[in-house]
Amino acid sequence: MSRTVPAAPISQDAIRGLAELIDASGEADKIINRGYCGRFHDRASLDIAGDVGISLFKSAAFPMPFTLEMMERHPLGSQAFLPMQDGEYLVVLAGDNNGVPDRPRGFIAGSGQGVNIGRNVWHGVLCPLSGPGLFAVVDRVNDSPNLEEHWFDEPYVIVR
Repeated sequence: MSRTVPAAPISQDAIRGLAELIDASGEADKIINRGYCGRFHDRASLDIAGDVGISLFKSAAFPMPFTLEMMERHPLGSQAFLPMQDGEYLVVLAGDNNGVPDRPRGFIAGSGQGVNIGRNVWHGVLCPLSGPGLFAVVDRVNDSPNLEEHWFDEPYVIVR
């Protein structure tokens, strides 16, 4: 089995069942503020047990190809990542296979595209590609355990 995973452009269809794409493509659902603003309404469903908050994640850029050594999941809540800068970032997702990640799938998200990773969905770490990244993250914020990690015996390599 090849340990190389190609990263495809992200789309809602491609990540269905694992995450939700949060973007402002197409026509706005509603025009507000006297015609100056388009509202793209209710683009993701938060699924969080406990306190919800907004945090900021600041990350160094990662090179491609990316070596995926570990995936994590959060059994008590979804995580929405909303980029606060232009540029691309890597999203790696996997279904569950008896308590460990299934074969990972890689996606390239671009400027103006956020992603809401579902509760208990395996995912890679935050990986800005175009330069350092700043992301608003909406997720569970209390101190009780909500993180599971899986380290691969042999890493995957995510390529464009």
